[in-house]
Amino acid sequence: MPSKDAAPEAAGAPPKKRDRTHYLYIFVIVAVLAGIAVGFAFPDFATSLKPLGTGFVNLIKMMISPVIFCTIVLGVGGVRQAAKVGKVGGLALGYFLVMSLVALVIGLLVGNVLHPGEGLQLTEEMRTSGQGQLSGGGEAEGLSGFLLGIIPNTLVSSLTEGEVLQTLLVALLAGFALQALGDKGTPILNGIEHIQRLVFKILAMVMWVAPIGAFGAIAAVVGATGVDALKGLGIIMLGFYTTCVLFVFVVLGPLLWAFARVNVFRLLAYLGREFLLILSTSSSEAALPRLIAKLEHLGVSKPVVGITVPTGYSFNLDGTAIYLTMASLFIASAMGEPLALGEQVSLLIFMVIASKGAAGVSGAGLATLAGGLQSHRPELVDGVGLIVGIDRFMSEARALTNFAGNAIATVIIGSWTKEIDREQMQRVFAKEDPFNEQSFVDEEESTEQAADKQPATTAR
Repeated sequence: MPSKDAAPEAAGAPPKKRDRTHYLYIFVIVAVLAGIAVGFAFPDFATSLKPLGTGFVNLIKMMISPVIFCTIVLGVGGVRQAAKVGKVGGLALGYFLVMSLVALVIGLLVGNVLHPGEGLQLTEEMRTSGQGQLSGGGEAEGLSGFLLGIIPNTLVSSLTEGEVLQTLLVALLAGFALQALGDKGTPILNGIEHIQRLVFKILAMVMWVAPIGAFGAIAAVVGATGVDALKGLGIIMLGFYTTCVLFVFVVLGPLLWAFARVNVFRLLAYLGREFLLILSTSSSEAALPRLIAKLEHLGVSKPVVGITVPTGYSFNLDGTAIYLTMASLFIASAMGEPLALGEQVSLLIFMVIASKGAAGVSGAGLATLAGGLQSHRPELVDGVGLIVGIDRFMSEARALTNFAGNAIATVIIGSWTKEIDREQMQRVFAKEDPFNEQSFVDEEESTEQAADKQPATTAR
C-alpha cells in the first residue's frame, strides 16, 4: 500500500499548490486597520493617499470590459447546454432567474431602508469626474440618444473604449450567434473560455494590489470624514449580513418547505462541514464536489444534481446579487449622489445579466460592481475603493448564501421533477445512513485511491 505522501508521485500528478489567497485576506485586514489608524492620526496626510485607492480602482476598471464579455458569452453558451437536458434544465434556469431577481429586489429594499453611507458626503476631491462616459439615466440626450449610445462604432470598439453597455450588447449578440451555430460554435466557445482564463488570471494578479488600494481609500475617507466613515461601513456590513440570513431563512426556507417538504435547518445542518470549508476559504467553489456527493447521498437523483448544481454555481448567485445592489446604494449615498428609482431598476437588470458565470473568481464581484456603476453613473466608480476595504469581510456571507441557495434549489427542483428518494432522505436526516466521509476526505486521498486502482484498470 503506497503511503499518502507518495501517492501523487505514483499517479504522475503534479504536486498540489498551496492556496495563498488567505494571505491576501490577512493583508487586506491589516491594510484596513492601518488605514483607519493613519486616517485618525494624520488626517491631512491620509487624504493625500487617495491616489492609492484611485489607482487600484483604475486597475479594476481596466478589467471590466473583458470580464463582462467573456462571462456573458460563456454564460449564454451555458444556457444552451443546460437547455439540452430538457425539463430539469428549463426548471433550473427559470428558478435561478426568478430567485436572482428576488435577491436583487430584497437588496434594494434593505438598502433604501438603511441608507448606508448617508451622511458621509465625501468632498469633490474624493470623486472622479467620469468624463467621456455615458450615464445610464440618459437625461442629457434623451431616451433615443441613450439607446443609440449603446450601439458601438465597431464590433470591437466597445472592448477598447470601455463602454460597458456596448460591451454587454456585443457579448449578448456573440452569445446568441454561437447558440445558433450549434456544435460548429464549440471551438469558438472553447477559445473564449481560454481567453477568460487569461483575463481572470490577470484579475487575480490585480487583486494582490487590493491591500494597497484598501489602505489608501480607507485612510483618505477616514481622514476626510472621521468616525462617520466607520459608522457607514459598519451599517452596510451589518445590513448585508442580516439580509443574507433573512433571505435564506425567511425566503428560501419557506420555499423549501412549501415545494419539497424539507426543513431548511435539517438540510443546512447536514451540510455543516461544507459551510465550515467555505468559511475558511471564502469561496463556495471549494465545496462544489462535496455538495454534489452529499446531495446524491441525500436521495436527489444524479441527473438533477449533475445539472442543477454546476449551473447554479454560475446562474444562482443570491448572495452576490444582494451584495451588488447594497454596495451600489452605499457608494451612491457616500458620494452624495443617491440613485433615483429608475436608475436602481435599470442597475438591477444590468446586475442580473452581468453577474452570471463568474462564480468563485476573486475580484469578479468588484469588476461587476464597477461595471454597473460605470454604465449608469460613471462619476461614482471611484467609490468602489470604499468597498475594497470591507469586500473581504463580506465575501464569506456571499459565499455561504450562494452555497445555501444552490443546495436548496437542487432539492426543490428534485421535488418538482419527482427525482428524490424520500425514504433515503429520511434515513440520512435521522442519521441512520450517514455520509461516508472516508470516501470523500480530500483531493489527496482521492488521488491515492485513483493510483491504487490504476493497475487494475490498465490490466483490463
